[in-house]
Amino acid sequence: MGIHRAGPPTKASGGAPLTHNTVARVIPDVPTLAVDEGFSYLIPESLSGRVGVGSIVRVPLAGRRVRGYVIGLESASEIEQPDKLKEVRSLSSDLPVFTERMLDALRWAAGYYVAPLARVLAKTAPPNLPKRPPPFVSSEVESVEGPLSELARNALDGKPQKTVQVMAGTGWTDLIRGAAGLLIRSERSVIVVCPTVAETARLSAGLRQGLGDLVVEVGEQSPASVTAAWSKAATTGGLVVVGTMRVVWWPIRNLSMAIMVEEGRPGMKERQSPTVAASDLARVRAECEGFQLVKIGRVPTLRSLHESTEVIRVPGRLWAPVQIVNRTEDPPGQGLLSEQAKSALAGIAGRGGRVFFFTHRRGYAPAARCVRCRLLRSCPRCGSRPDHQATCARCGANLGKCSGCGGTRFEPLGAAVGRVTEDVRRLVGDAVGSVEEARQVLVGTEADLVAVPQVDLAVVVDGDGLVRATNYRAAEDALGLLARVASTVRRNGRARMMLQTADIRQPVYQALHRGDPITFLKDELATRRSLSLPPFGEVVLVEVVGTEDTSILDKVLEDVLVYGPSVENNRLRWMIQGDDLTDFKLDLRDTVTGLRRRNLRVRVDVDPREF
Repeated sequence: MGIHRAGPPTKASGGAPLTHNTVARVIPDVPTLAVDEGFSYLIPESLSGRVGVGSIVRVPLAGRRVRGYVIGLESASEIEQPDKLKEVRSLSSDLPVFTERMLDALRWAAGYYVAPLARVLAKTAPPNLPKRPPPFVSSEVESVEGPLSELARNALDGKPQKTVQVMAGTGWTDLIRGAAGLLIRSERSVIVVCPTVAETARLSAGLRQGLGDLVVEVGEQSPASVTAAWSKAATTGGLVVVGTMRVVWWPIRNLSMAIMVEEGRPGMKERQSPTVAASDLARVRAECEGFQLVKIGRVPTLRSLHESTEVIRVPGRLWAPVQIVNRTEDPPGQGLLSEQAKSALAGIAGRGGRVFFFTHRRGYAPAARCVRCRLLRSCPRCGSRPDHQATCARCGANLGKCSGCGGTRFEPLGAAVGRVTEDVRRLVGDAVGSVEEARQVLVGTEADLVAVPQVDLAVVVDGDGLVRATNYRAAEDALGLLARVASTVRRNGRARMMLQTADIRQPVYQALHRGDPITFLKDELATRRSLSLPPFGEVVLVEVVGTEDTSILDKVLEDVLVYGPSVENNRLRWMIQGDDLTDFKLDLRDTVTGLRRRNLRVRVDVDPREF
């Protein structure tokens, strides 16, 4: 027999049936901070009992009709001069796009990320106006015991733990399926948030083996298909909703668990305002709504390690063995590949094995070493990797000569895909190509990792360019990325990743070699604490386009630590750092409103990746 999964009751989500004496508090859907308090509108008798928290309505505003989101209901008797209020003109959809329990988290996101509340509320809605779907009938599923089963049972009993971090090298699909199976049998739902569309599709396909049509995939689909998936997830309990970070905003019915897959990846943070990190929103929603938050990956983020009450380490290697290749032993003019890498390539390619060369994207500044003494070049003040300029891109210090021998000639240790491919082609001929070409020897970047098949050898051409990037997260991000490269290597005795470096004592590389990131991450946490950097402090980037007046933020910047502004092409950028920037962000909201009224473009990025 199938399971009949009915939708929620049709009365308004605000509670008791409404009357024409009820007033709705509405946030107009206009992208400005000035309307964050909302406006009151009378609900006409024709809409009585149909409007509630989360409803999309049409309301009059400044001589026109606009979309709005209902955030509260109250009696007209509590309003001064209710007869002067304008009426809600129409209800756009019978389905609310957020619930009352979600509101605190949505308000938090608007405040923390200095974003208009209307823009935050709009994130909860599908591309098209949702409609109530037909009843859904599915087949029974069997639950399978696994490392996350106890977490699922606690969530089912309404006793979720604080955030739990799961460290596993492989088998993520089985881990998720085991937890989800227990929950969906009781018509409780799970969301799984992935960094990319490709990984969403791959994970969804794996979960369907055992969970069937209870898996709702939200990937690269038409607006109509995404809206249908949203409607199903909002009205039907007992589903596993798998998607990119858009699904972390959705009002999932009977939500009991949210699973973040590799939460530290770039795809898990919005690029445009509000610049929300998926895991942060999920954490606050979990606190407000009472569901279990689980994070899965090989390398926890520092924030996750700091916040998690429990770390579950699944038995087995987190990644393949890593061999560190010392490039300081190479003679001048060696080129991009060490003799060890060339020898390994010849041996494995000669046996018919597959090789992957990992390098940087186009435009990425590689690390460089002194031609005379082969010392890795770094900024004398902040230690970051210099680019091709005479001053450091991060702190502005003069780079000068080699700190070891006074030399003035430096050679790059890495290059973009085209140059690396040319060098490898001299060794293996036409056997080399891009990841898309599926040759025996592949060359690619971070963007290609999701499509790289299992290989017998992975070679990181320039690890130093990653570790010494010009932002405070460089080492943490490099460890996570290089662990992903190592995960493309087959799990057998001869397969390995070779990491070329001119800094063999770098703690990131030692963590990779040991196969355990925790010691490095704990040391990095101590460094962050001493510098009041996230997760112990806050960093905010403010970018203003359309003016050269560097004084426009002076008033709001009086009591905080400020870097900048930098000036480039009519674009001003400030970096603000502090232990707690709550008051600053409150003041910044008013300033941003004023700047936008002057037709200036303003972007605020909280915890930016490039600082």
